[in-house]
Amino acid sequence: MGYVDVAGAGFVLPDGRELFADVSFRVGEGAKVALVGPNGAGKTTLMKMVAGDLPIQSGTVARSGGLGVMRQFIGMIGDDRTLEDLALSLVAPTLGAAGERLRKAVAALDETEKSQIAYANALTHWGEAGGYDAEVLFDTVTVAILGKPWEEARSRIVRTLSGGEQKRFALDLLLRGSDEVLLLDEPDNFLDVPAKRWLEQRLRESNKSVLYVSHDRELLAETADRVVAVEGGGAWTHPGGFTSWHEARSNRHERMEENRRRWDEEHEKLKELVFTLKNKAAFNDGLASRYQAAQTRLRKFEEAGPPPLPPKDQAVRMNLRGGRTGKRAVICEGLELENLTFPFDLEIWYGDRVAVLGANGTGKSHFLRLLAAGGSDPDIEHKPVDGAPLAHVAHEGKARLGARVRPGHFSQTHDRPELLDKTLVEILWRGDEHRSGMDRAGSMKVLNRYELAAQGDQRFGTLSGGQQARFLVLLLELSGATVLLLDEPTDNLDLASAEALEEGLKAFDGTVIAVTHDRWFTRSFDRFVLFRGDGEVVEVPEPVWDVR
Repeated sequence: MGYVDVAGAGFVLPDGRELFADVSFRVGEGAKVALVGPNGAGKTTLMKMVAGDLPIQSGTVARSGGLGVMRQFIGMIGDDRTLEDLALSLVAPTLGAAGERLRKAVAALDETEKSQIAYANALTHWGEAGGYDAEVLFDTVTVAILGKPWEEARSRIVRTLSGGEQKRFALDLLLRGSDEVLLLDEPDNFLDVPAKRWLEQRLRESNKSVLYVSHDRELLAETADRVVAVEGGGAWTHPGGFTSWHEARSNRHERMEENRRRWDEEHEKLKELVFTLKNKAAFNDGLASRYQAAQTRLRKFEEAGPPPLPPKDQAVRMNLRGGRTGKRAVICEGLELENLTFPFDLEIWYGDRVAVLGANGTGKSHFLRLLAAGGSDPDIEHKPVDGAPLAHVAHEGKARLGARVRPGHFSQTHDRPELLDKTLVEILWRGDEHRSGMDRAGSMKVLNRYELAAQGDQRFGTLSGGQQARFLVLLLELSGATVLLLDEPTDNLDLASAEALEEGLKAFDGTVIAVTHDRWFTRSFDRFVLFRGDGEVVEVPEPVWDVR
């Protein structure tokens, strides 16, 4: 059985800011340990340090047993990896290297003796590394997740799978694999509710040691043996499950406030004592030694420093404005998404809050991308206002946007390659055809509302998933969109940010259409459109999670 020990770990960002310090925790053999905390507190950075993706700046990280890692994002736009590439990236490094060697040998194979010998050697090396057992595992997983054998699926481009299919493939491969320690960063993102329940059961049944990051409260409550909270520049461990974590955190904060209050009181007493003895010693030489002793005591007390205050809760304020549009915001007539749905009709009215529900791979994200591109007959008025790249969506029938509708699209994979190497201030300051741009002071002001001011000079590509999500919502706020098309917007948001988004959507003067598997978030909507697994698209009176 494997384990992970983190002792005194610290990390300083490239700009010199300390992200966290003196973080210590243990993932014991067979334990399921959840990392929780605000977006940007350092959860993903800690995961990368444990995985070996980032250097250990201070402290130590010890591991035992094979290590399997699933990172936060798998298949991004512009990522042309195949399913075979993904599978080889999830197995042991020696096996992955043997697989890559075999692929190159196959690609170079011709009638020459040299290429044939190279192929034979690569094939032998693949077998010795455990490749044939791996192929059986790959086949088992692709049949279970995609319903196809490995030979048919291995060349498929990963980004052509839905986000949920990508995650389930990676999770099933890791959970069935031989690695004894798993690091899972946001494993529930993009999963529909039945898939989340599947993941909960698999984690409970697994004897592997698992360290994972999640914001799904139900999954945390069902699976976490203990909780490591990363907040306030450090971390602390709650030995119980997530159900009792909130109460433990509240009690801990109360103790911290009480300790700080007592420290402040003792500090004031010492300062008063020093002041009193100083005045008395001026008239009585016999008190000089007591005065010096009091000074020494005060100096040592202040050098030791006060106990920490509880970390400040986030105060994200989203000011989503929108604007009046025609009464009918979206009109679908005989719309059929190729190989995904049967023809369906749908009218969405100005001000509606529509939750788009259904299993992974049923066409929900394709539907949003079609609307974001302007529908089936886009014109300049309906081009997306947020600058996100949109692939063509094959379809029949019509999907029209109403008068004065300006769609703003939020992608579940945050696929904005044009932003990756720019700082947040640069993105806001330079502006684009939709935003005239604001000066640095204005940029920092709006970033502060989203708790992103400290990241103003940080590149978008280096932000945590939750910070990226908040910034993309900010771009929607500034874009002038009158219809928000949100694809899994809460997946990477911590609780405070998700609540801020919900409040912002309540005040939004426009129409909201959101694909979501977040059971809590869905309760804030008033219409529910279900993409069923049999290709039918229907409106239902209340949320439906198990589409069987």
